[in-house]
Amino acid sequence: MKKLYFTIIIALMVITLSAQVDRSVTPEPGPAPEINLNDPERFELPNGLKVLIVENHKLPRVSIQLTIDNPPVAEGDKAGVSILTGSLLGNGSKTISKDDFNEEVDFLGARINFGFQSAFASSLSKYFPRILELMADAAINPNFTQEEFDKEKAKLITALKSEEKDVSAIASRVQNALAYGVNHPNGEFATEETVNNVTMADIERFYRELFVPANAYLVVIGDVKFDEVKELVSKNFDDWVKASPPSLGYSDPLDVQYTQINFVDVPNAVQSEVTVENLVNLKMKDEDYLSAKITNFILGGASVSRLEQNLREDKAFTYYSRSRLGDNKYGASTFKAFTSVRNIVTDSAIVELLGEIDKIITDPISEEELEIAKSVYVGSFVLALEKPSTIARYALNIETEGLPPDFYKTYLERINAITVEDVQKAAQKYFQIKNARIVVVGKGSDVIESLEKIPFNGRMLPVSYYDKYAKAVEKPKYDIVIPEGVNVQSVLDAYFEAIGGKTAVDKIQSLKLVYEGSAMGSSIKTEEKRTADKYVQTTFMNDAPMMGVIAKGDELFMKQGGNKVPLPPEMQQDMKSTIGIFPEQGIALSNKAKLTGTEDVDGKAAYKIEVPGSTVKATYFYDVESGLKVKEATVITMNGQSQNQEVNYKDYQEVDGIKFPSVRVGSMGPQMIETKLLEAVINVEVSEEDFN
Repeated sequence: MKKLYFTIIIALMVITLSAQVDRSVTPEPGPAPEINLNDPERFELPNGLKVLIVENHKLPRVSIQLTIDNPPVAEGDKAGVSILTGSLLGNGSKTISKDDFNEEVDFLGARINFGFQSAFASSLSKYFPRILELMADAAINPNFTQEEFDKEKAKLITALKSEEKDVSAIASRVQNALAYGVNHPNGEFATEETVNNVTMADIERFYRELFVPANAYLVVIGDVKFDEVKELVSKNFDDWVKASPPSLGYSDPLDVQYTQINFVDVPNAVQSEVTVENLVNLKMKDEDYLSAKITNFILGGASVSRLEQNLREDKAFTYYSRSRLGDNKYGASTFKAFTSVRNIVTDSAIVELLGEIDKIITDPISEEELEIAKSVYVGSFVLALEKPSTIARYALNIETEGLPPDFYKTYLERINAITVEDVQKAAQKYFQIKNARIVVVGKGSDVIESLEKIPFNGRMLPVSYYDKYAKAVEKPKYDIVIPEGVNVQSVLDAYFEAIGGKTAVDKIQSLKLVYEGSAMGSSIKTEEKRTADKYVQTTFMNDAPMMGVIAKGDELFMKQGGNKVPLPPEMQQDMKSTIGIFPEQGIALSNKAKLTGTEDVDGKAAYKIEVPGSTVKATYFYDVESGLKVKEATVITMNGQSQNQEVNYKDYQEVDGIKFPSVRVGSMGPQMIETKLLEAVINVEVSEEDFN
């Protein structure tokens, strides 16, 4: 009974209080909460290493972060030396081998990672003395060996090759190269040629000159005591030779004289990467730093931003559209408004990006937009304070960015003081549309015509052309050259003749093909079995079945383990035309296939046959001279997103009178995988079990 009375009393109190509150009036915001940040304890070694310590005894763990805050350095014709240096650091030291080093770190349940000017370690606090010792030893006495250098160089070159047709990677590289110039540290990039220029001597010189304590900071956070840390750091880092990095200069980059489009043609692109960019000079210590960041947030900093609401929610051009405003104490950074859109709306997306940038420059934002942005920044700041690493990061920023000691203690107060006028001033100062560079990376044959017809300030935006390494080139030509008498059927007939003749092909009742390669340290094998009306392809990783695609009759499904997942009806309909011993047999019967011209494939002209579909669009390429198929390109579009897959066919070899490509190079995610023919069996015995 007492519980019932208590419940009734509470309910009456709630009703009474609710009646006293006028919910039609927005409550006045309270004062910004006072931020109490405990300053980290600190000391400095004679060699210049500065140490910051944040004690936190809630958990028996500790983390160690070494940061070397050097100015950026141009690597020139040896671009990639920094990447290789970072990958070689942490392979043990001169006193402990790589295997013994890694084994001990694993045994202690710890982590140690290195960058070319950084290091990080974490462990249980009881292992802190040994982990600090190992990290310091690997940092100060690195174990650079020719064997590891050769391995890391090969891995880097493989990674660079895998990016050759990656539209996002190309876009990022070209944007920075055009904004800063390829001779600027922020604009240069590694290529296979520059990486091959790097020698072991370059690695050792780069490390010796730049991995030095003059601008180095060591941050220790966790269940430690100041006196213990000071003793251990002094013991382990005292031998780090005092030195300062070289002072290297470079020309300041400049914005373009007038707004223009810089286009990079990537024929395999299924979407256009569009970026409007200009240079900015913004530092954390600038008075308008927070106003500038709030302004960027409103324009394109989150899902509630103007760009996202316009291009995604209103126009349905894309899944995202954002902006980014950089800051750099050493010089110029960039403002970028960017998106990835379908080819057909590339020109419209450019218009909308420019329009939104112009709008925030010329028209004051609403108070509501400003309050939303402030609340997000305040919330993120307060949440971050719960993490011990935040205090260390803030202290490091104060040290390295030249900030006033109370920068973070007055953070909320300064955020809440930002006005609509402050936002407009920041937009006018840091965002440009009169001197903006619009970088578009996409499929030229689909978008160039519309790009050359975008009006801007009473004239058409000029378009200039670049290759995927930011070198100026002539406008691509897309003339369709189809000799008289050449059509879909004649190209397919030439293909059948090239692989062994139509008569021999027609005698094949079943076919088995097995290809094998390697990726990410694992063997990858694909096995195909085909009949006139059935098809199965199984992908194996390290000989274990990973995934399968099966087609028989009206069924077309994926198989993972014992699970069968039917493909969408539209996809099934599109893919039925390729079922058969050879896809070309189905294409020949399709009334949708079109010969759309020629295209260069590995330096040779190839006829293009396109087979459109509602979900799957396939394009087949046949060498003009030999008739052999040299490439397949497939674009799968579902739920507004597109995915591109390519396979190149090389080095045909004959098996029982029929030629098959002995090498296939195809994409697996962002990586290109080369597989080689292990087995080709004509008229292989198949059973119904093979297709279940």
